[in-house]
Amino acid sequence: MKRSIWGIILAASFALYSCKTSASEHVAKGNIKEIVNSPEATLVDVRIPEQYKAGTANNAVNIPLAEIENNIDFFKKQKNVVVFCNRGIQADKAIEILKKNGVENLYDGTTWKNVKAIQNEKPANHP
Repeated sequence: MKRSIWGIILAASFALYSCKTSASEHVAKGNIKEIVNSPEATLVDVRIPEQYKAGTANNAVNIPLAEIENNIDFFKKQKNVVVFCNRGIQADKAIEILKKNGVENLYDGTTWKNVKAIQNEKPANHP
């Protein structure tokens, strides 16, 4: 019984990791901390509105994953887009959809808590 549980956990971990890796290959390279705090970045929370209302990063807009394809023109007009969700899985799917539709300068913020933590960090030269 213990072996089968560990097998399931291992398989699930591998599946999640491989999903994350494939989408990450399509993301622009850059310092995510600088991008998140840039005034030229558009922060996009792709969770459902109820989750967004419960908590999100500062100045984030809510465009649920199901609405990504309906907003391609909006995304194409943005200089830099940081996409995030609850665990990073929906963000990966959103990035994949956006890339297939010609949107560039996408950054994977992974989770809203990660993006919010970056926003709340103090600069290294300030105590």
